[in-house]
Amino acid sequence: MKRKREIFIGNVGIGGSHRVSIQSMCAVDTCDVNAVIAQIHALAEAGCEIVRLAVPDEDALAPLKEIIRVSPLPVVADIHFNPELALGAIAAGSHGIRINPGNIGNRERVKEILIAANDKNIPIRIGVNSGSLEKKYRNIPGYVAEKMVASVMDKVKFFEDNDFFNIKISLKSSDVIQTVRAYRLIDQECDYPLHLGVTEAGTFFSGAIKSAVGIGSLLLDGIGSTIRVSLTDNPVEEIRVAKEILKVTGIRPEGIELISCPTCSRTSVDLVKIVNEAEARLSTIKTGKKIVVAVMGCEVNGPGEAKTADVGLAFSKESGYIFKKGRMVGKVKPEESIDKLLEQIRDLL
Repeated sequence: MKRKREIFIGNVGIGGSHRVSIQSMCAVDTCDVNAVIAQIHALAEAGCEIVRLAVPDEDALAPLKEIIRVSPLPVVADIHFNPELALGAIAAGSHGIRINPGNIGNRERVKEILIAANDKNIPIRIGVNSGSLEKKYRNIPGYVAEKMVASVMDKVKFFEDNDFFNIKISLKSSDVIQTVRAYRLIDQECDYPLHLGVTEAGTFFSGAIKSAVGIGSLLLDGIGSTIRVSLTDNPVEEIRVAKEILKVTGIRPEGIELISCPTCSRTSVDLVKIVNEAEARLSTIKTGKKIVVAVMGCEVNGPGEAKTADVGLAFSKESGYIFKKGRMVGKVKPEESIDKLLEQIRDLL
């Protein structure tokens, strides 16, 4: 893994020795300031660290300035097609901007953006998506990933030739294999921090799986400085998935990890209901430590897995048994089991 350059989006460091950060994007009209602020607060509460807003037209610039003023998170303006909007977003105080240089206009206009961003020390994400490659790259033979990398490196050289180095890069596709391939290639080409994501990943179910495979593969390779999970869903769900990806890859292991068995005919309780309740209630507990919680449905999986967890719950045909650090500490009725489990967890906080 190459050590990446350090940039800052507001007060959030990306690259360098900073931990992998979590981003999302507001899904409400930027002109509706109250709705945007409410969504940003919900994202912040869920664990989001950087938020991006679409700036589709000039009408969005005035509310953007107000949103930036009161937002609890650094705000990145997402710009396409119109270089004037990028200049306006910089003037409004955006902590960063995202542009696709392939659709933002001619290079003289891009130079204006670079000068304005340099003046305010605002990073720019060069965001190339497979679906919006310039014609000259679309029409050459080869893999999509190689085409995206060629496009990005062309833009990087142009930025550097104009003395702009405050750069973050993304190369996203809805194709997981091409996404992973592109990031692995670009990681060898330059030392700018990489913003990971699988674009247009889909619904919560399919999108979470695509994102986990794509982003998770790269994180396990040591690639990536910040991530955004893209889902056709409430953006708060993106944060939940992102945090889980970072947790299970060991990048940010803090928090509660719930393990549970898949059930079989030996299971004598409604384990699906019990585990779903446990997951919902555990999600409200915030901790900087890693705590492993096991919920098992029978005596085969139960004692072994429950004993190796920090806190465990295992069921026999009639009762539940609470384990803590490998030792059984209580026998409970199934209907009281989650309450008792949570009591033991809170003792560890």
